[in-house]
Amino acid sequence: MEGGRNDLEERLFNFAVRTIKYLRSLPSTSEYNVIKYQLTKSSTSSGANYEEAQAGSSKLDFTNKVRISLREMRESNYWLRILKGIESKADEELNALIQESKELKLILGSIVQKARNSKDKR
Repeated sequence: MEGGRNDLEERLFNFAVRTIKYLRSLPSTSEYNVIKYQLTKSSTSSGANYEEAQAGSSKLDFTNKVRISLREMRESNYWLRILKGIESKADEELNALIQESKELKLILGSIVQKARNSKDKR
């Protein structure tokens, strides 16, 4: 197996776990519950789709799964930024999760772009 792929799988897994643990610390109001639900879904879906991509039946299948993973990470970043916008105190873990989601978006976007470019060259 390729080392970088293992690293990305691990980062996506850890991002989801850290996000869920962070969400446990938030209040259980109706607004927060909506965000917690959406963010739990998107943060775990990103890693799950990337895992599925590793067993893709074709290059197109791989690219589509990574594209879904990217879309879910973009959504995760959005919900994290919403939390930052409504939280009154600066939170190190929230800032770290936002930063990690940005980095993961860039990595996943790069994979999609490379796959698209290799398809265009054929």
